[in-house]
Formats: sequence, structure tokens, C-alpha cells
Amino acid sequence: MNFKVKLFIVFCFVSVSLPVLAQTTKPAVLVVGNGNAAAAAAIQSAVSGVKTTLLLQSGGFDIAPLRDELHSGVQATFLKKINESKGIKDSLAITSFDKILANDVLTKWTDSLKNLTVIKNVVYSKGSRSGNSWTFKLSDGQTIKPRVLVIANDEKLKTMLSIATIPVSEPVALDYSTTLHRTSVASGIEIGGKNSTIFSMYNLFLPLQENLIWLKSNDGMIVGQAAGATAAYAGFFGTKLSEANLKTIQGELINYKLALMPFSDIVLTDSNWKAIQFVGLTGMLKANINNGRALFLPDQQVKVDEVKQPIKDFFYKAQIWFDDHNAQELNLKSTIELVSYVGNKSPENTLKEVEKKWKNTYKLSSDFDLNKTVTRREFAILLQDYLPPFNVNVDKNGKVVR
Repeated sequence: MNFKVKLFIVFCFVSVSLPVLAQTTKPAVLVVGNGNAAAAAAIQSAVSGVKTTLLLQSGGFDIAPLRDELHSGVQATFLKKINESKGIKDSLAITSFDKILANDVLTKWTDSLKNLTVIKNVVYSKGSRSGNSWTFKLSDGQTIKPRVLVIANDEKLKTMLSIATIPVSEPVALDYSTTLHRTSVASGIEIGGKNSTIFSMYNLFLPLQENLIWLKSNDGMIVGQAAGATAAYAGFFGTKLSEANLKTIQGELINYKLALMPFSDIVLTDSNWKAIQFVGLTGMLKANINNGRALFLPDQQVKVDEVKQPIKDFFYKAQIWFDDHNAQELNLKSTIELVSYVGNKSPENTLKEVEKKWKNTYKLSSDFDLNKTVTRREFAILLQDYLPPFNVNVDKNGKVVR
């Protein structure tokens, strides 16, 4: 027997005798659960650009029927995919619910996301905190060390991780007597037959529990998506969850078509949906709330009295402009002058730009007429484009921070 043969035999013996090293992965976000909220959280975290693991602890998803809510974001896309699989095109209507079909649709969807790893038929055997991160041992020998943990109502984990307090906050009705709506990261969630609701980002945080989000049993895809974006922020930037930037997360969610304000008369396909969402969040243009529905009323004319104080609250220079302009209504010319003056822009150049954008960019059906009173839609567009109040920071209660 020559040396090469002996060496080969020894190598084979060692290879067979040594135990297989258990795999360790370090995703930015780990989501534990297989229901509506967990699925949406994992999808949003992945599309937000961070490595995400979804631990189903079962063979597939267990999706509950969708409620009669203002469908947007992940939930709207899911519903559209469900209907398309039934041969129903471009519809968000809720038809008969099929758990098997829901699982198939979500399986195909999640399999297509490059940043998402879905683990099926494996359970955790041990979980613990490791500084501001987490360590999980799985029944197949894997170890997962995520920075941020999202738990979808797992009582066993609550005990294992010694979580003393879990969130009890629910979505609340949109109410302009406070400024809480400015902290919204989800909306349109049905409560008692009404969907004019908002959900604050700060409802997601647990006291004394860093980098952990707990989703309640009744949280659905809408809140789940908000949780996913919030978790992804901490994972992406390497920060604590408590340091999450509200504006960045709100912007991310709006970019992924999650409605943060429950305007039931502004559909997702509206060409000005994004501008109306951004401006609506600030309360600059308030909804008309009637019978549990929040209406933006885009074609209603803007009155000075409804926007004067909100604009002054956000921008110091607005006080001077309004002192010099006493009209009760805002026409297009004065609106352009307002956003130009407060935003330190040339009114002449702004006017020319707006005229060019009126039809092609803004997709407005009305004529460009400087003497016409602006509608709420037009006002929202011009604010967002030239004087975005959304960019002004607010505190945890939605109060303006200068």
C-alpha cells in the first residue's frame, strides 16, 4: 500500500468520524410565527434590504381570513395574488377564503425574495438574549443569531425569554385633538366595523426589552408590515430598536404602498396617493371623519382657515406670509407664492415648473389656471413637492420638533 492510498484512507476515516458542524447564521432579523402578521413582517423586512429568517415551526403558513379593512401594502398585494390565482384580475375584493391557496401563494412569494430564508418543520429548542442581540438553538442543530427578534404571539417564548410585559396597545381611531397621527406606521385596521384607525410606531416597542417586537394574536398583515420595516431599520443600520428613526420608517412603508393614513376615498392606484399620504400624516389637511370612515375629499377647495395654523406650526416664515395675505381661499397663484416664500424658492421659477408638471407629472385633469381656488389634492401635491411638511421632525407624541 503506497503513501497516497494510506493518506486517502486516513482522510476518509476522519471525515466519517468527525461530527457534522452545526450551521450558524446571523440574519439581521428573525421572525418567529406562521400567521398573517409574521408573514407580512418577514416579507417587509426582506424587501427593506436586510437578511431575514422566518421560523414557521410548522410545515407552512397558517393564514386567517382577511378582515374588511383598508387593504394596502403587503396585505393588498397578497389579496391581489390570491384573486389572480382564481382568475380575477386587478381586484382587492375579498372572495371565499382558502387556507391551502393562501399557503401556496405565500410560499411562492416568500421563495422569490432573495433576502428571506423560510425554515419549515423545525422548532426552536432554546432562546436567549446575547447583549442587544439574540441566540436561538433549533431542533435540527442550527443556531440563529439575529440582531432583532420579532415574535408573533408565542407564549412559550414569552416564558423562555422572561418577557414580563407585552404590548397591549391597539389601533386607535383617527382623532385630530391630539397629534398622535403623525407617528402612525399603519392604518385602516378594522375595529368594531370602523376602519378610520391609526397605529403608532411606538406601540411596537417593549419597555426594558431592546431589539424585540411582540405581535399580538389579533395583529394582522398591516401591523406586521409596520413591524417588519421597523425591525429592518435596526438591522440595517446596526442600531437599537429604540433608536429607530420614525420618518425613515414611515417613508419606507409609504414607498411600499402601506397606507399610514386611512383615507378611504384615495385608492392605491391614485397617481397622487403618495403625496396625499405624506401631507396627510402631518395633519396639514385633515380628513373628514364620518361613520367610521376618513375621507380626504381631494376635490374640495382649500380654505385658508383650515391650513393657516398647521402651516404656521411647521414653518416660522409662514406667519409673515399669512400676515400679508388675508384672502379666505387660496388660489393657485397664491399657493405657489406661499410655498416659494416659505421654502426659499424663486416664485417665477416655481410657477414655470408647476405649469410644466401640471399634466404630465402630477397627472391633474384640471386646467392650469392661476386664478382658480386650489383643491385639497392640488394643495397636497404642491406642498409635498416644494414645501414638504413631512420632513419636519416630530417627537413621540407627534409634536413638532424644531
